[in-house]
Amino acid sequence: MSGNVMTVDENRSGRASGQDVYVIDDDGDVRQSLHFLLGASLIRVWPFTAARDFLDMLPTLKPAPILLDFRMPRMDGLQLLHELRRREITWPVIMMTAHGDIATAVCSIKLGAIEFLEKPFKSELLNSALASAFELLSSLESEDASRLSARLLLASLSAREHDVIAILLEGAPNKVAAHRLNLSVRTVEMHRKNAHTKLGVRSVAEVAALVAAAGQPYPPPT
Repeated sequence: MSGNVMTVDENRSGRASGQDVYVIDDDGDVRQSLHFLLGASLIRVWPFTAARDFLDMLPTLKPAPILLDFRMPRMDGLQLLHELRRREITWPVIMMTAHGDIATAVCSIKLGAIEFLEKPFKSELLNSALASAFELLSSLESEDASRLSARLLLASLSAREHDVIAILLEGAPNKVAAHRLNLSVRTVEMHRKNAHTKLGVRSVAEVAALVAAAGQPYPPPT
């Protein structure tokens, strides 16, 4: 591999220094080669000899692209992709393999990998894959921040405000919400107004957009 993969050109990729990449490969030569090559571009490489080692450390790791070998003992690359998907980890994954085929590549992409590189790969392919990975990671981090913000806002509602909003999100008018909750229409209007103030919105449509941004179904009224 080291004879075909040259230094990563930081200027071409437009990446800032001090970024991280996780390398998961049971081949020590591959880990060492990538550590040297990416380190020349001030990209910190965090090597792992096995998928299980990476999963054990996962709770302590910050989001970063993953260079993942396909064939490894005990847990291979596809099995790790399955596990990352189950845990809802969306960090960009670049698959690496010396034994690539179309079926494996397609399966990797379906499981969330953004690129599939056959060893030995050339520097421009690695450059392009990492540039895409860092760009995607930036976008994902922004989406994660928006999702967390939306969930925190929705969690700030009181139980009664939640119930009112849940019914209004069904498309029901205030008087229907009042009947179902055994409240006066005026009380429903008060809870609706308070909820809108907490959420920073002006309409039920904007509440629906906030729920969509939270990325999870809004619970029904209690």
